Amino acid sequence: MKKILITGAGSYIGTSFEKYMQKWSDEYQIETLDMVGDDWKKYDFGGFDTVYHVAGIAHSDGGKISREKAKLYYEVNTKLTVKTAMKAKKAGVRQFIFMSSAIVYGDSAPIGKSKVITKKTPVRPKNCYGDSKVKAENGLRKLEDENFKVVILRPPMIYGKGSKGNYPLLSKFAQKLPVFPYVENKRSMLYVENLCEFVRLMIENEETGTFFPQNAEYSNTSELVKMIAEQHGKRVLLIKGFTIPLKILGNLTGVVNKAFGNLAYDYKLSSYKQDYQLYSLKESIARTEE
Repeated sequence: MKKILITGAGSYIGTSFEKYMQKWSDEYQIETLDMVGDDWKKYDFGGFDTVYHVAGIAHSDGGKISREKAKLYYEVNTKLTVKTAMKAKKAGVRQFIFMSSAIVYGDSAPIGKSKVITKKTPVRPKNCYGDSKVKAENGLRKLEDENFKVVILRPPMIYGKGSKGNYPLLSKFAQKLPVFPYVENKRSMLYVENLCEFVRLMIENEETGTFFPQNAEYSNTSELVKMIAEQHGKRVLLIKGFTIPLKILGNLTGVVNKAFGNLAYDYKLSSYKQDYQLYSLKESIARTEE
């Protein structure tokens, strides 16, 4: 039986993973640790095979980030991550899994411009949130050796039942608006249960390295809204002709490009020797909205 410690109590991803792994309760033992405050420093990491570190401050700022918030990003996303890994390594834990983000490659490309990330795409964060993730990655790699394997995950937008962020907002639009702008765009997304299966495989196969899990299909924001509406028995009419006004609006606020811009991983980057993409986009939307 493998023992897994989730560092980051109450997080959406950590809670989802713990629930998902209940299917294999005879193969995996899961414990969760609250990382708020200093009590975690007294916790015994000994005996665990893997530490899955999900504690972190999510990027929720639409505008300029305050100096205090920037400091918090580095304190939690960078320093806490590395300190946790150091404690895990010292205790004899053999694998450390870190939730980084596609944000390390910068913002979405604006409407009308493509952004497909390949293995040659350089890391280029555009804000301190992304930079805090990059610095955490760099700190973890320094700790890696033959007895301490580090897995860095750079997922795109994660969604699922109870998720936060952009997806719930799109779901509200889908259920209330009779019409919605149609814009051509391409985005990578990751359904939370597909992520959970990927993490399980990382643990089972005792992996090390940087990985880029995503759904088997790209998403189009407008079609996504239509798909969500259909799950609620509603019909949303997609109207063309909003591209230029949205482009102009995108110069004034980053929210537009966050929703309608382009950000996708090359499929080759996300392939793995075992299937983790258990649910198609349509199936995942149905499971999220049920």
